[in-house]
Amino acid sequence: EVQLVESGGGLVQTGGSLRLSCVTSGFILADYGIGWFRRAPGKEREGIACISTTDGKYGDAAEGRFFISRVTMQNAAYLQIYNMKPEDTAVYYCAARGPTMGCGPQWVSDNEYDYWGQGTQVTVSS
Repeated sequence: EVQLVESGGGLVQTGGSLRLSCVTSGFILADYGIGWFRRAPGKEREGIACISTTDGKYGDAAEGRFFISRVTMQNAAYLQIYNMKPEDTAVYYCAARGPTMGCGPQWVSDNEYDYWGQGTQVTVSS
């Protein structure tokens, strides 16, 4: 059974940092691209970043404050967020795209992903 489980969300003050984790199982992480998305209240889900064995991409939402990483041997991917703002408040999701799709064209489209986690809530207080 394929699973992606996010954790690390919570309440943080403006200017703070968080590290979100995405632990995967049921597939070979090295064969897939992992994307991080978020959905803010009343808004569409947006892509933040994607990472694969050979590539890494950031969307406009990253703003130079979000950094994606992964440790294949741990079956995990991470999203580090710095200098957080109230507008970062959202449910954050990780998703797997592949196999072999990696972070190719259209990585930012959530339609491109095969598997999703349940999300983790991040709230930034002003």
